[in-house]
Amino acid sequence: MELSAEYLREKLQRDLEAEHVDTTLNRCSCSFRVLVVSAKFEGKPLLQRHRLVNACLAEELPHIHAFEQKTLTPDQWARERQK
Repeated sequence: MELSAEYLREKLQRDLEAEHVDTTLNRCSCSFRVLVVSAKFEGKPLLQRHRLVNACLAEELPHIHAFEQKTLTPDQWARERQK
């Protein structure tokens, strides 16, 4: 399976109704870092947020060597951007 940062970004935006997704290809072609901002994360602890992302990418994760994720609500994202 050929994966790209753009493919992951589009899938996360669509499935999680994310208002912002930033995907970065790390050192190798199957190592990704993602930032996902979604209202679906409101009221959920970090583990549940990560599980939502993992469920969204369940078909792709077995083909990814390394995957780092940061999940924020829209309010958290707005505060981070003000720093």
